[in-house]
Amino acid sequence: MRHRVRGVIARTTGAPVELATVLVPDPGPGEALVRVQACGVCHTDLHYREGAINDEFPFLLGHEAAGKVEAVGPDVTNLAPGDYVVLAWRAPCGQCRSCRRGRPWYCFDSRNASQQMTLEDGTPLTAAIGIGAFAEVCLVAAGQAVKVDPAARPEAAGLVGCGIMAGFGAIVNTARVERGDTVAVFGCGGVGNAAIHAAALVGARKVIAVDIDQRKLALARELGATEVVDSSQVNPVTAIRELTDGFGADVTVEAVGHPEVMKQAFHARDHAGTMVQVGVPNPQMRVDLRMLDFYGRGGSLRPAWYGDCLPTRDFPILIDLYLRGRYDLDRFVSETIALDQVEEAFAKMQRNEVLRSVVVFPDA
Repeated sequence: MRHRVRGVIARTTGAPVELATVLVPDPGPGEALVRVQACGVCHTDLHYREGAINDEFPFLLGHEAAGKVEAVGPDVTNLAPGDYVVLAWRAPCGQCRSCRRGRPWYCFDSRNASQQMTLEDGTPLTAAIGIGAFAEVCLVAAGQAVKVDPAARPEAAGLVGCGIMAGFGAIVNTARVERGDTVAVFGCGGVGNAAIHAAALVGARKVIAVDIDQRKLALARELGATEVVDSSQVNPVTAIRELTDGFGADVTVEAVGHPEVMKQAFHARDHAGTMVQVGVPNPQMRVDLRMLDFYGRGGSLRPAWYGDCLPTRDFPILIDLYLRGRYDLDRFVSETIALDQVEEAFAKMQRNEVLRSVVVFPDA
């Protein structure tokens, strides 16, 4: 049986997204069918629309989602219909060389659904990050559906599935920020502010927010930044050193995905400090650094893949922090929208008017 539902697709590079009829198959072995209740509009969805991820059009967009399991494949034992889940784009295989070495958060063969969702004419759809949740129901690998406390409202819970986890994990898992550290975060969008909120949560002594937008800097203060730097007005490297007794920050986080910002984050570290790259760059971007600068400053430069998270471990933790009032996911929900307003949400995102627009499915 195939389920006939509405979904948002990107048909060609740069073209406005479309609302289309999508056919979703019943789950086979190792798969789960999820009725989506809410799905955030992430910058990665825009990257897919622009062809900046790959050119496997048409794409079924959407991936920051929460919902309820509707059906599972015949061999699935860890899920049941009615389970409340957040969708993850990492589902460790347990068999690759990274998983076998006890590092499932680096899994090199993450699981996705084997069957494809299609358009009515049979055209296969490429699901964004292996999910495709701008649809009333979507098909995923069972391991991608992570059970969380159903007390968390889906508009907030779904955001844990990507941007929030990336920023939170960059601080907690990748950089391993400790009490008393100084942290500078470059870029105060959804991922950057998630990192700022996490740094404040774990007890960083100073949390410095860097951006060129005063609205974002004001929100960063609300989420725990102790200092803000408008990098359109001052040199952020100089400003950060002035705020850290001339030394630089113990940890810097690049949450923009731009070569110049990455170089700023690199030079704003203290000697032997850590720089984490969590912003997603365009594939054509390059960075030019003197080898002596790289060698001489010591420390570490680390990319954060999905915040180095293990979804089955980290999603429930984040949801519990939210429900206890310690991590304010609601503050990241700028607005709720209908499924046919995704293109408008992309425009708001590009104008820096929102942290997250969230598609809500009223009948789910």
